[in-house]
Amino acid sequence: MADKLILITCATGKQGGATLRHLAKRGGFKLRAMTRKPDGDAAKALAALGAEVVTADLDDAASLSRALAGAWGVYAVQNTWEAGVAKEEEQGKRLAKLAREAGVQHYVYASVGSAHKKTGIPHFDNKFRVEETVKALGFPSHAIIRPVFFMENLTGGWSLQGDKLMFGLAPTTKLQMIAADDIGKYGAKAFADADQMKGVEVDIAGDSLTMPEAAAALGPVLGKTLTYQQIPMAAVRQSSEDVALMTEWFESTGYSADIPGNEKRFGIHTLTFPEWLRTLKK
Repeated sequence: MADKLILITCATGKQGGATLRHLAKRGGFKLRAMTRKPDGDAAKALAALGAEVVTADLDDAASLSRALAGAWGVYAVQNTWEAGVAKEEEQGKRLAKLAREAGVQHYVYASVGSAHKKTGIPHFDNKFRVEETVKALGFPSHAIIRPVFFMENLTGGWSLQGDKLMFGLAPTTKLQMIAADDIGKYGAKAFADADQMKGVEVDIAGDSLTMPEAAAALGPVLGKTLTYQQIPMAAVRQSSEDVALMTEWFESTGYSADIPGNEKRFGIHTLTFPEWLRTLKK
C-alpha cells in the first residue's frame, strides 16, 4: 500500500479532513490533500501530517486532472451549501469522469444518507445522480458512504440562538446523527480494506434523538440551560425550500442507517451524541 496515492478532495473540510487524519493514523498510503487555499492553517495542519497539499478547484477540470495524476484512490466529497445543488452535481460528475480517465482504481464517493430512496430533497437527489455516474463509469473498485445529519450542525450559529436550540422538527421526532470524525473512520477503512469495501454502499449514523434530548445534553457542555424551540415550517420554507423539504422528510420518513449492524459488520464504533459531546470538553 505504501506506493498507493490517495487524493482527498475538500481536505480542509469536515469529511475530507477527518478521512485524511484517519488515513494518516493508519499509515501505509501516500496522501494528497486537495484545497483551494494551500496557505491556510487547515492545509498546513494536513501537511504536518505528511500529506502533499495541492491546489485545485472542483470547477476547474485542468486543475483536477493535475491533482489526479498518479492517484490510485480518490475520496470524493462536494459541498452543497457552498456550490448549490446543480453545481455540486456537476462537480461530482466531473471529478468522477476525470478520475476514471486518469486511471484511478478505487473511488470512494461521500453521498448522503437515503440518497438512493427518491426522497425528493434536491441536495439528496443530486447526490444519487452522482452515485449513478460513479457506478456507470465502471471503476475497478468503488464504495459509496452515506452519512446522515452531522452532530456538528447543532453547535452552529443557525441552530443555537442564545439559550435556545432551534430547528424545524417537532419535539417528538427522532433524527439520526453522526459525528464528522466518524465519517473519516469509514472513509479510511474504505481504502485500507478496499477489497472488503469494494461495491459497498452504506448509510452511517451514530445516534438517534429528539431535539429536546439534544438540547438537554448540549446545554451543560455550553454551561447553560438550553431549551428547544421549533421553527415554524413556513419560516423554514421562507429561508430555504430545500431545507424545508428535508425537514418535512425527516418528519415523515427519516434516515434508516443500521447503527448496531454497521458496527458489527465493519468493526467501527460511531459515537453516540453524549460520547461526542465529551470530545468537545477535551
